[in-house]
Amino acid sequence: MPVITNIEDLRQIYRRRVPKMFFDYAESGSWTEQTFRENVSDFAQIRLRQRVAIDMTGRNLASRMIGQDVAIPVGLAPVGLTGMQHADGEIKAARAAERFGVPFTLSTMSICSIEDVAEHTEKPFWFQVYTLRDDDFMQRLFDRAKAAKCSAVMITVDLQMMGQRHKDLKNGLSAPPRLTVKSVADMMTRVHWGLGMLGTKRRFFGNIVGHARGVADPSSLAAWTAQAFDQALDWDRIRQFRRMWDGPLIIKGIMDVRDAEEALNVGADAIIVSNHGGRQLDGALSSIRALPEIVEAVGARIEVHFDSGIRSGQDVLKALALGAKGTYIGRAFTYGLGAMGEAGVTRALEVIASELDTTMGLCGRRDVRDLDRDVLLVPRGFAGDWA
Repeated sequence: MPVITNIEDLRQIYRRRVPKMFFDYAESGSWTEQTFRENVSDFAQIRLRQRVAIDMTGRNLASRMIGQDVAIPVGLAPVGLTGMQHADGEIKAARAAERFGVPFTLSTMSICSIEDVAEHTEKPFWFQVYTLRDDDFMQRLFDRAKAAKCSAVMITVDLQMMGQRHKDLKNGLSAPPRLTVKSVADMMTRVHWGLGMLGTKRRFFGNIVGHARGVADPSSLAAWTAQAFDQALDWDRIRQFRRMWDGPLIIKGIMDVRDAEEALNVGADAIIVSNHGGRQLDGALSSIRALPEIVEAVGARIEVHFDSGIRSGQDVLKALALGAKGTYIGRAFTYGLGAMGEAGVTRALEVIASELDTTMGLCGRRDVRDLDRDVLLVPRGFAGDWA
């Protein structure tokens, strides 16, 4: 068993064990991938203020996200196709999150259905929905979330149209994967992955097939997907969705103060500063650069969370110190899942928590809820003065 000391260790194992099309799906952004890269690299520009001779005992990482107790302020972000990274991947990730004490968010575009995950977990999880054109299907998504006793719904608002991801197009990404000479040759070298997939019946989008009108089997999914996303989405439409769901609501995909204000006005309980992991508008700011301005504008009136680019506990600390009340990992837990299944997701969370705990202590802080900008050294102009 290799010694796993950081998220990059999990990524290297993941790369060896998962077919290229699914590795590339996680490790890609749109177009030139500038935003995808800067989501990570911009964290490195923020330095930490080391303090000494301060009592570091009794440190606390526990916090709350939208009124829910969490072991650390880190949730598992919604990631599509998780069940193609590892057999029954959503179920395994949800179990790991549940046992660790952090939220798991199931994507609409998951392989395991919402009912599958509810059947194999004991505590409520969160459910993410896309803004789709079909009112009846949207209502049934919210109804299914209620029936599964989901404790929150997350609406992703930055996918009215798909950003072009070159790697996915070149790989012919699909679920289940298309059987070509190239894909079969690649999958045959991933023995552990292949055996897992042979042992499960969950190989297509479980929340869509058999539920969306006109999608009775995987062969009809592509046509449905091409016209499903709502390019006419506006805030009045989001108000309609708010009326479909009367529980805690999180809006994901906010990168501008004006949109943060709109999310507040439609009755969201939290917003997530996120650029979809650099997979939508290439050339957009990194999420960490966008965070401070949004926190300053609305942070006293709504809970602001953060997503995109986190690869360490130090990244979590930096986002919290800049005002986020919660953070999310997507790729980081996906690496763990593809590398080692449920145990890998647990290991990713352990690594993040350990790095957060140690860094917090060396910055002279004992409670994660008390982190503020004083623990950081932020370059001038890092988060403002853009023309």
